[in-house]
Amino acid sequence: MRRFLRPGHDPVRERLKRDLFQFNKTVEHGFPHQPSALGYSPFLRLMAIGTRSGAIKLYGAPGVEFMGLHEENNTVMQIHFIPDQCQLVTLLDDNSLHLWSLRQHGGASELREEHHFTLKGPPGSPPSATQVTAVLPHSSREVLYLGTESGNIFVVELPSLRVLEDRTISPEAVLQRIPEDNCNRRSCELVEALQEHPKNPDQILIGYSRGLIVLWDLQNNKATQHFLGSQQLENLYWQRDGSKFISCHYDGSYTQWPVSSDNRQSEPLENTVPYGPFPCKAISKIYWQTTKNGLPYIIFQGGMPRASYGDRHSISVIHGSQQTAFDFTSRVIDFFIIFSSDPAAEFDDPSALVALAEEELVVIDLKSAGWPAVHPPYLASLHCSAITCSHHVSNIPLKLWERIISAGSKQNIHYSSMPWPIDGGTNIAPDPPQRDLLLTGHEDGTVRFWDASGVCLHLLYKLSTVRVFLTDADPNDNMNTLGEDEWPPLRKVGTFDPYSDDPRLGIQKIYLCKYSGYLAVAGTAGQVLVMELNDEDAEHVVDHAEADLLQDQEGYRWKGHEKLKTRDGPVRFEAGFQPFVLVQCQPPAVVTSLALHSEWKLVAFGTSHGFGLFDHQQKRLVFVKCTLHPSDQLALEGPLSRVKSLKKSLRQSFRRIRRSRVSSRKRRGAAGNASEVQEANAKFDQDALQEMELAPVQRKIEARSAEDSFTGFVRTLYFADTFLRDSSRHCPSLWAGTNGGTVYAFCLRVPPAERRMDEPVRAEQAKEIQLMHRAPVVGILVLDGRSTPLPEPLEVAHDLSKSPDMQGSHQLLVVSEEQFKVFTLPKVSSKLKLKLTALEGCRVRKVTVANFGSCKTDDYSENDLAVLTNLGDIQIISLPFLKLQIRYPCIRKEDVSGIASCVFTKYGQGFYLISPSEFERFSLSTKWLVEPRCIVDMPEVTSNNHVHSKSGTENAARKSSSDDFGEDERKSGRLMEHALLNDEKVLKEIQSTLEGGR
Repeated sequence: MRRFLRPGHDPVRERLKRDLFQFNKTVEHGFPHQPSALGYSPFLRLMAIGTRSGAIKLYGAPGVEFMGLHEENNTVMQIHFIPDQCQLVTLLDDNSLHLWSLRQHGGASELREEHHFTLKGPPGSPPSATQVTAVLPHSSREVLYLGTESGNIFVVELPSLRVLEDRTISPEAVLQRIPEDNCNRRSCELVEALQEHPKNPDQILIGYSRGLIVLWDLQNNKATQHFLGSQQLENLYWQRDGSKFISCHYDGSYTQWPVSSDNRQSEPLENTVPYGPFPCKAISKIYWQTTKNGLPYIIFQGGMPRASYGDRHSISVIHGSQQTAFDFTSRVIDFFIIFSSDPAAEFDDPSALVALAEEELVVIDLKSAGWPAVHPPYLASLHCSAITCSHHVSNIPLKLWERIISAGSKQNIHYSSMPWPIDGGTNIAPDPPQRDLLLTGHEDGTVRFWDASGVCLHLLYKLSTVRVFLTDADPNDNMNTLGEDEWPPLRKVGTFDPYSDDPRLGIQKIYLCKYSGYLAVAGTAGQVLVMELNDEDAEHVVDHAEADLLQDQEGYRWKGHEKLKTRDGPVRFEAGFQPFVLVQCQPPAVVTSLALHSEWKLVAFGTSHGFGLFDHQQKRLVFVKCTLHPSDQLALEGPLSRVKSLKKSLRQSFRRIRRSRVSSRKRRGAAGNASEVQEANAKFDQDALQEMELAPVQRKIEARSAEDSFTGFVRTLYFADTFLRDSSRHCPSLWAGTNGGTVYAFCLRVPPAERRMDEPVRAEQAKEIQLMHRAPVVGILVLDGRSTPLPEPLEVAHDLSKSPDMQGSHQLLVVSEEQFKVFTLPKVSSKLKLKLTALEGCRVRKVTVANFGSCKTDDYSENDLAVLTNLGDIQIISLPFLKLQIRYPCIRKEDVSGIASCVFTKYGQGFYLISPSEFERFSLSTKWLVEPRCIVDMPEVTSNNHVHSKSGTENAARKSSSDDFGEDERKSGRLMEHALLNDEKVLKEIQSTLEGGR
């Protein structure tokens, strides 16, 4: 039978591949990009956020997350939960309404769109006639009231979303009930607000933009009371007992109105301009919350004095004599208050303020003194300063994990200890199998440590490198300090701060050793900091060393930015990672590669000019190597001086395209055309433009000119203990790969531990390999005698890896942008290669070794290469035979920043930025999968006030006219039955009912 199988087809291997590899996009971490709407269900204790791209995301207790996407990709304008239901309604900017339900499927809840419709007016009517401006889901759960620009209020049936035309409340009907001298037709244009009476569901409050407010009787279809405001209306809010309501206005005022039973015009009880008497901005939303002590909480958005504070984004809280205007660094989209939702409760007793700003979510604890912020367990503002790089570390030892958390907790002492107030749903996902860290470097010189073990990306600790350097800003400045008499009483909240004191502080490379606790961080101005973890605050001097990568070569002059100035004398550092040595590269160019070997106490670094090796135990520079080509003048321009560079780069790109077209014609004649697409190199888009060719199969790889710019750019550094000089003795070595396709290998002599501080580390160049096609080297790897990648430093010492095989011959794998090549060591003779670009017409952007375990058995796992190309595809390639196993489309090829930001994990997962504030998490492995799995159970309040547990699925099915659930419904019934029989309160309730019956 074998001769009938196509070449390379092995049924056993195909089955094994299905057990090893599977592509899934699992969860989005971070803060939704461009949020546009906010909703909250006090019944389900779930929050919903809508975005401008049409996404809708629901959040509850940590780990409880749902996501839906409207097909239209229009902006979500409003979100409203249906009272006492697992359903919500969204309004888009195309005036369409969408009904969503939480239903159970496969033992977990899912968010599904049930129906959608667009409100249409009579033929010939203008669009404003049906443009929805206000939505009110009625407590009967049977209808929606839709206020429009024309003043009409349409009634829509649930769940069918059918308009009940006979129940429309027209402006004419409203005007008939109001004295003519008090109102005219224009007063009933544009419905600004609709609010249901808290004690009488047969009455609703209708607010029109010109200031007219009407209390409408739904049963008798008439106005029972009307109120005339003198200012343009923004919003309405009922007091809990229904005796009064509050209106807020465009002039920055709010008014209290009494509600009586007789049909007459009511006069306002009180009109207040909280930040008057000068002209103020509009108050767009207001809450009036009652408390046991009699003093209400008045909480409103806006209202700041126009002249002095018109640019502020604020929410004010007033409680007796205490008043604070929370000042946000980005525009406030919406906010809500979490308060007592028990209908029998006499008071609101607010506990938390939840505000959605354009760039972050802020929660304020209203129960604690001083109203501190609550540390969010999810929806982290990843982009509080722009992300410049990221680094993932798998399987963190418990001791290091606890020390990082301890350092982070000392930073969070100003946060409230209040439990997270949005706690709906139940997380049923299995606990993460290991502790994972995702480290992000930022433009402001900070490194943030995130718990990436599970669904919630949670901030553990923030490290700042700013204290080492002299900058314009004083790190001791406190933006929150206020003078005693300052008015308005503004207080900064939130972490979003997109402005950097100095762009040179930006973090470009991070390397953490999880076994020793050493951390190396490199930045934009050639700074390399080596740090160690300290559990206490400390004050010490940071040692400085300079690495002159040009080695005094004549004819070169750096035209870029200057190095950062350092502080003299001792510097005080918080508990956590504290720098003990700074290596400054000269010229101070961006550090492009970094490697740390904590066992040998060495750190290697590279820039566009060369690379160096530093002994951080003896605090001594071991050597530097200049990789600059005589034509690499561009490398001396620096990222802040780009006019000439850009012209030269464009000129060279066009020449390459022209040469490539001519050679294509010669090679193929008229058989086909090669299309050249210019794109910014994902890694170096700030430095030069490089062309990308989408070519046919078996395209010849053209050798690049040695005169191309940035050939000395150091792309990768790698430490290995291998055979470099001869096959009988192995020794420590450092490997470096450049943009010009050159690989340098240095033999290192590291003294034994007992003489480590007495003798210097020595280095000597042993090899120099020039790839014929001169493509940039993006990865270097040494395989031991068993063809297994060498373990990480200290991994064997901690019994977490087998010792490498030093008996058989080692192999060197060099990965360039265009091909994979295996060499034998120590002779460095070519053994095997895979021409990726020639076969696929793509180029390698990221490569890493990943371990894939079988989902069928725990006994089998293998190491493979995970490769991301410039087309956004992920390919898995076997080791050591370089056979393509499988290919998955992952990122759009136009998403250059997404491709550049991608980072792989050690166990076949990955992260990449889908927006400045969100990481998309994906998995290539069948075994390692992190995704939300949760259930929302809806409590149902019956007429005798007993509370029963009912699944959202069953309730949605009861309300929906469709019966397409079948098996899902039966499953949810069994789950509900199981939940009831395990609930002691329910069992006691059943018992008392049976006894009462007897």
